[in-house]
Amino acid sequence: MRILLIEDDPMIGDGLRAGLTQLGFTVDWFRDGATGFAALASAPYDAVVLDLGLPARDGLDVLAQWRAQGRDEPVLILTARDTLDDRLQGLHGGADDYLCKPFALAEVAARLQALIRRRHGRVTPVLRHGAIALDPAARAVTRAGQIVDLTGREIALLELFMNAPGRVLPRALLEEKLYGWGDEVDSNTIEVYIHHLRRKLGSGVIRTLRGVGYALGDADDCGENAADAGAAS
Repeated sequence: MRILLIEDDPMIGDGLRAGLTQLGFTVDWFRDGATGFAALASAPYDAVVLDLGLPARDGLDVLAQWRAQGRDEPVLILTARDTLDDRLQGLHGGADDYLCKPFALAEVAARLQALIRRRHGRVTPVLRHGAIALDPAARAVTRAGQIVDLTGREIALLELFMNAPGRVLPRALLEEKLYGWGDEVDSNTIEVYIHHLRRKLGSGVIRTLRGVGYALGDADDCGENAADAGAAS
């Protein structure tokens, strides 16, 4: 999941970016309100972590303008402003959640996962499709109850598909979701990861719609026929 982080404190920002990346998120970090405001329109973000006391443009102003534009990305305010009035102002101003500094990284990640889960209309933390189960918080995948060893990128890609059953996802969108600004992406990177998922989870786990993109396979096929996955195109 791709996260927009707007935080001017270099130590907090660097820690959040490193920590959330280690937990499987793709994070783009901006240090002022004006740049962060514009960034939301530049990539398909799944959620935003927003400080309030920002240079160039206050976080509440940024949030208000996003909502006035009709942008519905979930926003977690992360700030030192900790009075009840501050929290109410942030939530009434369009934030989906509000967390005060100091904070624990694990709680930030859990709150982001909950916001993303609600955005996709899910009520349970574990994603299930056919014989496959994915726990985003634990970064764990099982097939028919057996643990499957996936890399971080493979888990992130599988999560994108399992959050969008029935949808065709173009390769360009998958790249935008998996990689942040400055990351280098080889031309066949997505195809390589899809090949790995098919080999490990079954040839039917991802369908190719040539010239269009990829989609999650039928639930009855997911997790089956793993032995012939390497032959899938």
